[in-house]
Amino acid sequence: MKKVSVIIPVYNSEKYILECINSVINQTYKNLEIIVIDDKSTDNSVNIIKSIKDKRIKLIELEKNSGAAIARNKGIQASTGHYICFLDSDDYWKLKKIEKQVKFIKDKTFIYSEYLYLRNDKTHIAHVPKSLTYEQLLKNSAIFTSTVMLNMKYLNKEDIYMPNMRMGQDYGAWYKILKKVNIAYGMQEVLSIYRVGNKSLSSNKFKAMKRTWNLYKQENLPLTKRIYCFICYAYNAVKRRIKK
Repeated sequence: MKKVSVIIPVYNSEKYILECINSVINQTYKNLEIIVIDDKSTDNSVNIIKSIKDKRIKLIELEKNSGAAIARNKGIQASTGHYICFLDSDDYWKLKKIEKQVKFIKDKTFIYSEYLYLRNDKTHIAHVPKSLTYEQLLKNSAIFTSTVMLNMKYLNKEDIYMPNMRMGQDYGAWYKILKKVNIAYGMQEVLSIYRVGNKSLSSNKFKAMKRTWNLYKQENLPLTKRIYCFICYAYNAVKRRIKK
């Protein structure tokens, strides 16, 4: 049974961190290392993490608040698994998430899955395509971080380090990986639950649009291509939320 490294960045997540980590501990797939990186939380997150009695947990405490990219990169650096997964501290997994993904990944390098939006008492499924290339991902932000599994047989850690950006560091990494491996494969099954924050939906959408536009600039896309990709991105974002 190959080892899976689970990387969980944490910042002031006392409300949800126990449910998050328990969703990993209780996975049906047991050969895990759970790397939790605390980004200088000011709440009770660290004490909660330390209270969890599981030898697979490795806690890294950063000396100063550095952002999600650096926290994840510290986790990547410390990882020793054959596969790497990411889980945000306010999200959680279904119990067979890792088991099903290990079976699915086989000789693939980069996989992701569908996920469930959870906002208060309302839920809906984010549908994903069966595969995405770099060019397709520019037009369709369907890869959610807490659904990803990477096969380190075909990647170096340098390939997956996330750029130190305020927003969109995960997509900066996905773009970089897809330039190397050409294609990511989607599992059309809900395996992760995304807990939408308390901020307004309109605010979240505006931030997502701004993030996406800035990523296009980071990728040095010509203006006409940026506009075209952005229109496609907006269309696919709406389509992904429509029930089948």
